[in-house]
Parts: sequence; structure tokens; C-alpha cells
Amino acid sequence: MPLSPKKHQWRRRPLPPTSPPSKAPATAEPAAPAPVHKDQGSVVQAALYREGNRVATPDSLAETFRKLREFPDGMAWIGLHRPTEAEVHSLADEFDLHELAVEDALEAHQRPKLERYGDTLFVVLRAARYLDAQEEVEFGELHVFLGKDFLITVRHGAAPDLSAVRRRMEETPELLALGPEAVLYAILDAVVDGYAPVVAGVQNDIDEIETEVFSGDPEVSRRIYELSREMVEFQRATRPLVGMLHALMAGFAKYGTDEELQRYLRDVADHVTHTSERVDGFRQALTEILTVNATLVTQQQNAEMRALAEAGFEQNEEIKKISSWAAILFAPTLVGTIYGMNFETMPELSWDFGYPFAICLMAVVCVSLYFIFKRRHWL
Repeated sequence: MPLSPKKHQWRRRPLPPTSPPSKAPATAEPAAPAPVHKDQGSVVQAALYREGNRVATPDSLAETFRKLREFPDGMAWIGLHRPTEAEVHSLADEFDLHELAVEDALEAHQRPKLERYGDTLFVVLRAARYLDAQEEVEFGELHVFLGKDFLITVRHGAAPDLSAVRRRMEETPELLALGPEAVLYAILDAVVDGYAPVVAGVQNDIDEIETEVFSGDPEVSRRIYELSREMVEFQRATRPLVGMLHALMAGFAKYGTDEELQRYLRDVADHVTHTSERVDGFRQALTEILTVNATLVTQQQNAEMRALAEAGFEQNEEIKKISSWAAILFAPTLVGTIYGMNFETMPELSWDFGYPFAICLMAVVCVSLYFIFKRRHWL
């Protein structure tokens, strides 16, 4: 049945985690607190609803099954976190779940998908949340079994917070009365809304990376690589959702989906498309930043190599000068050393012009070497 605009308070975009819950309609009964069954293994929340209001809060799966039989027109909403194999198989036996879907729910690590097994719809979603302290994106996995009178959620990871979805739905009983499909759309909306803080956090990281790239931070390459890997994972979580939601919208007429739920689903699809486009843009931006960083690193390396080459060239010039002067000084030293030996039978020892000849010889050799080195630009 159509809902009046005043009672559409279950959808708020964006929905901050600290926002106070909207006021329930005056005709609705006060929502019962969501139980946490610490003594029932992996069962986090279990409740039975009738005409949008909670009528029972079972303490175990067995009691949930019994209560559902007592209220054939009711709806069971069972939430599990990392369930055991026995728990999942008990659900499979009670609600006739397909063995392939059960296997996927147990093993996890599935990509987002939507599959129909007879009257049961099986949905896999990838939730995400941004960790400010680590500047990382953490992903969780959610499996949803949807039947005529039941909805089962199997959660692997911290996200999303389905207790908030349950509270929001219980505060709007006229929407909850539309059945498991309404709950599925609320879960889809919560998962998609959870992408908004991730997108904002990643955008901030990219802005910081751009600053680090042009400031020459040596650690920026590692940060770009890690963020690129997270964007690949984020893309795998968001891109399949577009096709999944379009598949759900294609079945509106066949399965007689309520008009209000159709509007909600179209709104969720618009947000998924926008998020997917943003993620694609992030991947492209990181690829371009990595290319720019590689170019800047190469330029820096070339500048360092050029500086080393120039320093080596200057050093070679200095060595040439030193070697030239050493050769010039070596010539007179050689002549003086030879004629300084104490031998009586050496030629020119008794020659009157021996000393002037030796001086002239040293001067001629030094001057000749000087002009030779000067012509070769060693001096």
C-alpha cells in the first residue's frame, strides 16, 4: 500500500551513524529492543513480525521455527554472524534453501550477486567502511536469503550494522508490513549509504597523495599502490550492484512489487551508479598519479645522474690540471736528479757550459710541456 510522505522517515540520505531515530507513527506500537543472544552461538537477532509489528522474540532458531508455524501470516527475520555449519543447515532444512546458496553462505568470499532458487532469492553484498586511524578500507560480506515469509542475513565481517536497519524498519511498521522485500531494500540502502564515508575518505587520501607526489615524498609510491588495491576491491563490491538492482527492477511487474518499494529501489540504484562512477574515477586518478609520480622520480634520478656526471667532469678537469703540472715539474726534477748523482765519469761534468745547458734544457722541456698541455686544454 502507498505510504504518505510524512512517514518516509526510514530513508535519509546521508544517514549518519549518530543521527537520532525518527519518531514512529502514533498508531504504531513501541519497538521492542533488539535482542542479542549471546548464548545461542551465531544468532545475533531473531524476531517474528506480523503486519509490521514484532510479535515474538525467540531465543533460538528452534523457537523461531516454532513461532513461525504458530503465525502462518507472520514473517521471520533472522540475523546471524559467522554461523556454524549446523546452524546454516538447520535453516536450510526449515526453509528449503538451495544447497549451492548454503555452500556460498558458509564459505563466504563471494562476489556480489543475485540468484533465484525457486521461491527463494539469494543475494550477496559487499559492505565497506573507512578506518580513519589506519586510512584503510575494510570490507565485509553479507548473504541474504529472502522467501515469502522469512528473511535470513548471514554476516561475515563488522559491516554493515544491521541492528540500525532493524530499528529503522520497526519504527516504520507500515513499511515493514510490506514483507521481506522491504527489508531487503532497506539492507541494500544501508550498504549503499555505507559507501559514502568510504568515498569521502578515499577522496581525502587522493588529495593528500597528490600533495605528497609533488613534494617528493619517497613513501608516496607505496601509498598509491595500496590505495589502488583497495579501489580494485571497492570496484568489485560496487560494480555488480548496478546489474543486480536493474535485475530486481526488471522483475517488478512479474512479482508484483509494491510501488513504494519500486521508488526506493530506483533511488538506491541511482546512488549505486553514482558510487560506481566515483570509484572508477578514483582508479583512473590513481593510475594517472602513479604515472606522474614515476615521471617525477625519473626526472629526479636524471637530475641526480646529471649532477654526478657534472661533478665527475669537474673532478676530471682538476685531475688533468694536477697531472699537467706534475709532468711539468717532473722534467726539471729528472734532469736535476741525473746530474746530481755522484759519478766522476759522467759526461759534461767538466764542461764549462754544463750548468747553463742543464738549466736551459729544463726550461725548454717545461715550456714545451706547458704549451702542449695548454693546447689540449688541460691547463
